[in-house]
Amino acid sequence: MDKSGLAKFIIGDSLDQLMNIDPRGYGVSKILYDAARAHAGEPLAMLAAEKLRAAVRKGDTVFILTGFVLLPHKKAETDGFVGAMLLARALVAALGARPVLICPDECLEAAAGLAPVVGLHTYASPDIVNEYPYSMNVYSFTKDRAAAPGMADDLIARIPPAAVIAIECPGANRIGVYHNSAGMDVSNLEAKSDVLFEKIKAFGAPTFAIGDLGNETGMAAICDHIRRYIPHAADISGVDKCESKHSCVCGCGGGIAAATAADHLITATVSDWGCYALISSLAYLCRDYRIMHDHEMQREAMIAAPKFGLVDMTGRLEPSIDGFGPAYTTSLVTLMRECIKDSLMNEGRRAALFEKTLGRGYFKPQ
Repeated sequence: MDKSGLAKFIIGDSLDQLMNIDPRGYGVSKILYDAARAHAGEPLAMLAAEKLRAAVRKGDTVFILTGFVLLPHKKAETDGFVGAMLLARALVAALGARPVLICPDECLEAAAGLAPVVGLHTYASPDIVNEYPYSMNVYSFTKDRAAAPGMADDLIARIPPAAVIAIECPGANRIGVYHNSAGMDVSNLEAKSDVLFEKIKAFGAPTFAIGDLGNETGMAAICDHIRRYIPHAADISGVDKCESKHSCVCGCGGGIAAATAADHLITATVSDWGCYALISSLAYLCRDYRIMHDHEMQREAMIAAPKFGLVDMTGRLEPSIDGFGPAYTTSLVTLMRECIKDSLMNEGRRAALFEKTLGRGYFKPQ
């Protein structure tokens, strides 16, 4: 490992730690991260950013899948969607990509409302997006399982993707049932976007996923770990029913664990936090900290989200993401952004320190 490799590793590790801060103290983020980190072998967000940057060239299309519809109001939540809009901005700024946002109908108004907040135009036609800068496509995806494969094939044929990223995107379990965090069946509420994710994977494009529980598209990369340790995730269908207290409450017996696996997985306390770590990692690799949005844009996006119908995990129409309001979330965004900014601005003047640290032998050559 040389000094640039050391810096990238430590910055990546720091971002992973920030996205997995657990103010609630309930431990799920650590359960997921330990498995995901062991699976990847290195910092998650930085690795995903490297793979994404290698796969996407200027003008390429990147699909972003998001939109978890919650009970009892049957409205989409802020987590995942706010991050997806900010990621779309970053993909344009960092890679010159053409983002295509795929979401349920409940998110369409929010997409139109948040796009100006993050500095993007929205268009229905991919041809216009290819022609106009700072723009993105937005499509709603079907909730009809039977119609999903055909719709997915049509989208891929019309707009071939270079990559797909799922953020807090509902994923069906092994027997096709979608669950919320309480283990309830919400299949009728959710867009069947995981079908599109699987189709893109078969198409040959790299797949990325961000989740914070295990019921999200892509999380099957660590499914055995999720089924063993996450509440409501045990799969008891056809096996020992004594584990029923650890499975879902809907009666399907399959548990909440999603059955779709991503090539590259990011786990975080809040899915949006994992998204911000990915954006920060892209900023670091592109040597431009401004690719990471600032606290003002974060605050504006959070304030706008409930105005267009998005709810917090509690069901409240308020500027909050998984129970964390603007004060906490903007502080986290600032920490991530300043981490990248400080590293990029001072890497030259700290070269001697890198050499001395490497010389002690703790960090082995790669």
